Amino acid sequence: MFGYAIFNINVTNPEDYKEYLQKVVPITEKFGGKYIVRGGTTTKIEGTFPHPRTVVIQFPSYQKALEWYNSEEYKPIREIRFKNAKSIGMIIEGA
Repeated sequence: MFGYAIFNINVTNPEDYKEYLQKVVPITEKFGGKYIVRGGTTTKIEGTFPHPRTVVIQFPSYQKALEWYNSEEYKPIREIRFKNAKSIGMIIEGA
């Protein structure tokens, strides 16, 4: 089964957030991650999503997604996102 990292994001500082975008992709790919959804047109059909942007990353396994998120390589990059966006996220196992 695949692992998915799912984030709902509101970028609060777009200029500095660009650094995150430049650095996150190579690290994600190193752990086998593939972007499935990265923003795009959205129609909310149920409930409330607190932020306007959604990102879904597919990893080869649930464990690989957790390894990516908790890796020493991603930790400093994750801090860039924390400083320049509000977000909620989860890692979930799925088909």
